Amino acid sequence: MSLSTREADLFESYRGRLEAIAYRLLGSASDAEDAVQDAFLRWHAVDREHIETPEAWLTKVLTNICLNQLTSARARRETYVGQWLPEPVLAGDRMLGPADTVEQRESVSMAMLAVMERLTPNERVVYVLREAFGYSHREVAEILDLTEVNCQQIYRRARQHVSTERSRTAVDAEAARRIVEEFLAAALSGDTEPLIRLLTDDAVSIADGGGKVPARKTPVLGALGIARYLREVFRGTKVKRDLVGGVPSLYVVEVNGAPAALVEVDGRVYGVFGLDTTAEGVAAVHIQLNPDKLEHITRQWRAAGPRRPFTVGW
Repeated sequence: MSLSTREADLFESYRGRLEAIAYRLLGSASDAEDAVQDAFLRWHAVDREHIETPEAWLTKVLTNICLNQLTSARARRETYVGQWLPEPVLAGDRMLGPADTVEQRESVSMAMLAVMERLTPNERVVYVLREAFGYSHREVAEILDLTEVNCQQIYRRARQHVSTERSRTAVDAEAARRIVEEFLAAALSGDTEPLIRLLTDDAVSIADGGGKVPARKTPVLGALGIARYLREVFRGTKVKRDLVGGVPSLYVVEVNGAPAALVEVDGRVYGVFGLDTTAEGVAAVHIQLNPDKLEHITRQWRAAGPRRPFTVGW
């Protein structure tokens, strides 16, 4: 069926919200964009005169698309090389969606997106729609074609699975910048002591290279181990410069609502170091190096224009 300008504009008015839902469900910006585009194609093909509530219809269609992807993604994860982390997204991207409440901000953090990988597809959908978007159990039940009681049971299980996740300490933009600057200065100093002071005793570092670039395939545990690991990561050598294809520039940014360090080489984002901060210090370092998962943030980065780096080279 042909799509009128009004109907096309109506879909575009929902696109940002749909992308934010899909990103939380899939943990992938590129997959979220594809899912929303698939929903648009179905919107284009359906008899829209019989759709009473377009937003509800589109949310249900998108959710079913994501459920199918989540089911196949669980199988792919079993053969994934090394550790899996979500695609990072810079502050200001509409994919991050609403951030008015603690639950909304937490639902898009790198740590929480990684934790949600442990949920079943239905648990993830129920948790995301309830926690991040405020859908009622009745509304979620209608989207999933479940009973409201069943939906409530799934929600309780999902909450139990993610309840052990450490809650991050909210910091303002200036404080976040200082945290990253201290982290980079410590990592580049060649000394482990400054890093140890920044990290919690039980901190964890996870790196995702996806088998495409060198990355540690198991988590690094504890402040001392992470400090030693990061000291080597940030130690400049000709081999590393050849590997990344030039001289890297390091920037202080905000990614997924948290402070982060971004490594850029000739306009391409080569790596993102997301810091999970608590009152006790940096509790986790999430290192995304997989080039396939850095395409979206590279487009964001280039579109934002030039910025002043914290430092150039290592």
